[in-house]
Amino acid sequence: MKRPRHTHALRSTPALLRGALLGILLFALIGTSVELLLLGHTEGFWQWIPLALIAAAFVTLGAHAFLRRAATLRAIQGTMALFLIGGVAGLVLHYRGNMEFELEMYPSISGWPLFRESITGATPALAPGMMIQMGLLGLAYTCRHPLLAGVADVESTRQTTETKT
Repeated sequence: MKRPRHTHALRSTPALLRGALLGILLFALIGTSVELLLLGHTEGFWQWIPLALIAAAFVTLGAHAFLRRAATLRAIQGTMALFLIGGVAGLVLHYRGNMEFELEMYPSISGWPLFRESITGATPALAPGMMIQMGLLGLAYTCRHPLLAGVADVESTRQTTETKT
């Protein structure tokens, strides 16, 4: 029996998309970690959080690459949820830091001018949005993953059995 020349043609579209999402996520994780380290984003507890989250993502993705279990997918989902929380916290911290700086420089500033200067200040206020994007990519990778389908089937069977008794 001859093997097909193009084995990738045998993969389903969802599997190909899932692989692409994982590749994009890994690219973003590597790029963001390098950028944060080059920028010296290591001055205190709050600045270490994105690097710690990225390290956790590499650990959970690495575990999933070797184990391929529903539990590792759940770990990825948990890590990506932390990315969302960390991204929102980072947006707030960056914005507040810029706002405090602007208020020190110009105590009478308020309203739209304060908002505009705080968003475009020295600290990139929207940069932590990258953490949110990576979290969403990771969650999209796990969405309707075949390994989780079996877990959902077991849970729904258990619930159906419990309601019947």
